[in-house]
Amino acid sequence: MKKALVLSLAVVLGLGIASFAQTLSGSWDTTVTIQPGILVQLGIDSELIVTYAVSGWTFTSDTVLDETGWQTQEFNVGGALGAFTLTSNLEFDPIHAAFDSWQVSGGLSLAGVTFDALFVLTNDSLQTESVGVNDTALQLTGSGTAGNVDVSVTLALGSAVQDVDPTSPGYLDEWYVVDDVCDFDFNGVTIGVTFPFCCAEITSEIAFNCDGFDYVNFTTSGILIPNLPWLKLAVDLNFTTDAKTLVLKPSFNFGAIACFNLYIGQFHSTDGSSGSLPLTLGNIVIEGIGLTCDIGGVQFMGITWLDSGTDEDFAGHGGTSRPAALTVYVGDTPKTYWEMYQISTTDDGCCGPFDFSIGVYFKQGGLQLFDVSLFKADMSIQVATQFTFSTGIIMDLEPTVPGPAFTLWTVGFLVEW
Repeated sequence: MKKALVLSLAVVLGLGIASFAQTLSGSWDTTVTIQPGILVQLGIDSELIVTYAVSGWTFTSDTVLDETGWQTQEFNVGGALGAFTLTSNLEFDPIHAAFDSWQVSGGLSLAGVTFDALFVLTNDSLQTESVGVNDTALQLTGSGTAGNVDVSVTLALGSAVQDVDPTSPGYLDEWYVVDDVCDFDFNGVTIGVTFPFCCAEITSEIAFNCDGFDYVNFTTSGILIPNLPWLKLAVDLNFTTDAKTLVLKPSFNFGAIACFNLYIGQFHSTDGSSGSLPLTLGNIVIEGIGLTCDIGGVQFMGITWLDSGTDEDFAGHGGTSRPAALTVYVGDTPKTYWEMYQISTTDDGCCGPFDFSIGVYFKQGGLQLFDVSLFKADMSIQVATQFTFSTGIIMDLEPTVPGPAFTLWTVGFLVEW
């Protein structure tokens, strides 16, 4: 009888554990950097992520270390509680043994309307002169659709506001302290509406801050030009209490080009704002050419950049930016080149995929044969299902600071479970 009771308890316990559907997963990604020279420089970047999942909830620890020590520590929680979805992120500064920030967000969908809330408590991570003074933010958002009309309302309370500029590096991740705080710590409210008007879809936004009315903005995109299917115009109309601006922004689509890649730009004036020159379209320019193809399981890639101007000039006047493949990082220092050729392959190794690539880079006015300036090679192999080994070298034939050509050696591994 006792044996039957013990067996029954074991079965019940097993079923209970299975019903929770627990999993413990994670990864450990580490790269060691060796820079030869008179004084050898060593660097390490290591990140340990551990996630425990149970009953639809996840609990994650994220630890980041480098050669100077323990850099960041984050704890994340996420899951559903009935009709509510909840997430929480807690960050610490290990070096100063200090609290950094805490963010909690929640969401609820009810009768076709979505409600979201975001609470932020932060210490000195904000860009503020009051280092060490805690700042808070509470952002409430409601959105819904009625026929062809989309409406959203965002109310911001607290002493901090979120960065909403999509062009900034910390878009939606950075928070800024406001100098003038309204009563009830009101920071502002933004109302957005999307609706059809005549033959176009209009997106409008009206914003209020501590001083009252801030701006109202109307935008539309995709205005087609007759007989020019590769050209579209976007219109941005903005009203403030003391100014009105109208900006025309063209976008270009020259279609797919077989085999070769052409980096084509259509240069134009920066905008068509009131009081300035009208929007003008300049010459069509080919700033570069590229070729990518597979030959017997080996991929060849070649890119040549013909324009010596800056990337800001290209992007700001309708051109294209220099392809990322032409930039090589030696440590934290980027070096750009006008041409590169690379061969790479992915094949089956002893236990998993084997990746290899080697590239040669050319510098304008280089001192070496054929203007060759740098060699870069990378290799990785999955030794086991949970373990991947990687290594790479950079031979900089024309280093910025005089030194050996053997510039950088990296050794890394990734453990996943």
